[in-house]
Amino acid sequence: MRTRHDQAARALAVTLGRQEYIRRALPEFLGVPAPDAITWTTAHGDLHWANLTAPGLRILDWEAWGRAPHGYDQATLYAYSLLQPATAARVRAAFPELDAPHTWTGQAVIAAELLQTLTRGDNHDLAGPLRAWACRLRARAPR
Repeated sequence: MRTRHDQAARALAVTLGRQEYIRRALPEFLGVPAPDAITWTTAHGDLHWANLTAPGLRILDWEAWGRAPHGYDQATLYAYSLLQPATAARVRAAFPELDAPHTWTGQAVIAAELLQTLTRGDNHDLAGPLRAWACRLRARAPR
């Protein structure tokens, strides 16, 4: 079992690695600079429909948990709902903070991650809706 020190060191390493990724990926895949200040929070890290149960809500598959920009988990669920506009609208209604400036970075990061998967030949079904969402995010980018 890991000690608290080991867990804290892992969280710090993951956060620092993600900061480097964000600085590189947002300009590359969204065409906007990464913000100078990022609000980090504990996150599941892989929150999509296959990791949720119903009718009793359970969140599965926690091996990717760690620190992520605020709004990352909600934005991940939204991103994987883009092919079903009614579901995507319900996710946005359930998480109204996705319209708030403090979640922009979390949304931009998952959008960049998924746009990057397109370059590897994955998620082609999401390409159109994902690019449209990225365009909306660019328009809302912090100045």
